[in-house]
Formats: sequence, C-alpha cells, structure tokens
Amino acid sequence: MCELFGVSSKKYVEINEYLEKFYSHSEEHPHGWGLAIMDENQSIIQKQPVKASQSEELKKLLSKPISVKNAFAHIRLATMGYMDSFNCHPFIKIDNAGRTWTLIHNGTIFEYEDLKSYVSKQLGETDSERILLYIVDQINDLQDELERKLNPEECFKLLDNIITDLSEGNKLNVMIFNGEFMYIHTNYRNSLYYLKTEDTLFISTRPLNDENWRLIPFNRVIGIKDGELVFEGKKHNHEYLITEDQLNFIMEQLSPSLRESMKNNFGELYYAKEYRHNNQ
Repeated sequence: MCELFGVSSKKYVEINEYLEKFYSHSEEHPHGWGLAIMDENQSIIQKQPVKASQSEELKKLLSKPISVKNAFAHIRLATMGYMDSFNCHPFIKIDNAGRTWTLIHNGTIFEYEDLKSYVSKQLGETDSERILLYIVDQINDLQDELERKLNPEECFKLLDNIITDLSEGNKLNVMIFNGEFMYIHTNYRNSLYYLKTEDTLFISTRPLNDENWRLIPFNRVIGIKDGELVFEGKKHNHEYLITEDQLNFIMEQLSPSLRESMKNNFGELYYAKEYRHNNQ
C-alpha cells in the first residue's frame, strides 16, 4: 500500500542516493511523499500530497546534501483518506514527557476497536495517524500511573505489547522513532529489508541497490539505536495474509489505473479474484 525508508546511524551519513532511488518508486505510489529528519528533540518534517517524481519541493530538497543520523521517508498509495497533506506520512505527536514520536506505516488496520475513538480526534483520515495517537496515549497513561518518564526498557515493553496486539488480522509494517530509539515491525512476508554498514542501518520496503540487503526479523518488534540492535521482542504468530474481503476493500479505494499495480503486491490471490470475476 505504501513504501517505507529509514536510517539509524551512529554518525551523520548522506542519504541522497538512497532517497532518489526510493522516491523513484512513486509511479506505483503516487498519492504523496514525506521526509522526516529526526533528532532527540524534534522531527523536521516535509511532505506533500503529490507524486514524488512530480514534486518541485522534493527536487529542491534532493539537490543539496542531506546528512542525518535518523530519518524516515515515505511514499503513499492511499487505501484510506484523500490526497491531502494531513494524510501523508510521517506523523508526529509529543508525549507528556516531551518526547517527539514519529511514525510511518505500510499497511491497513481493518479492525481494532481501540482505534475507533481517534477518528474524531485526528487531523487527517488515516488509520496510520490513529495508530500513533493511540500509542502516545498509552505511553502517557503509563507515565501518569508511574508519575515519571518511562525508561527505555519500559518503552520497548509497552511498544512490543501494543504492536503485537495491533498486528493480529492487520497489515502492520511500521517504523517509529521517539528521539532515541527506532522501533521496527513487519508481519507481511518479504516486505521490509535492511542494509548494515559499519555505523549505519538502512531499512527499506525494497532493496535500493545491489548491496547485501537482508530481511528484517519477521513477526516481532525490534528496537534500534545508533544503527545497532538493542531490543528484540518475542516472536508472535500474527503473520498478515490478506483475505479476499480485505482485497476487495483495498481495490475499491483505488483508481482503475492503479489496480494493475496491485497484481505485483498480492499475486495469486489477485489473479484468482480476476479469474472468478471474468468467468461469472
């Protein structure tokens, strides 16, 4: 539905080459782009509800060196919400301890009761924004209960529980940064990769060059700091396997010109659906 890119590094690293390759995939994901450059105090976010390849703003950004320690990038194929800047990723929210939480998401939340109350509170219309609002509320509730800021272990344990629960029956490829740690999760097979260099970890929905990209650990939450694995949650059994009803829902949100690209995303299930439709 979307594509994700992330960087976690011990030192500043220039990412223009990676971003240019990543944003070149926007022909298949034309509903918006976003970029977050993050540090421990803030996330500087730029995003637009236009195809990345047609954005003069993005072209101007990429014309100068972009050096970061932590960054997210996103290109959107909309299954929920109109083409609007409020529906473009990344999303940010500050918790009551002053940490800035930044999130990008690839997937769809088909059913999760606790997210429904955020429809009236969010700025846009996406389930992705609701995920972030829910997570920060859970962080705040526990901090209020303990009357102090959560430590890194407590943050990870809570995120591990929330994301594991959210992933049941839903596609949840998600990356979150809280100013110190980057949390990563995928439950859709072969859809999130990493490349490790000496000081840096690059993460992407698809490999961005011919180097040794490997699959992110599957069906578990991991916590990264300065390009290194720090936390690893328990493996769960919530692999996302799309149902025909869910596929129908997704297809209804797309224009006819974009439905063709979904064949690559959903393979045999899509072709089976087309065969049944054409032979009724």
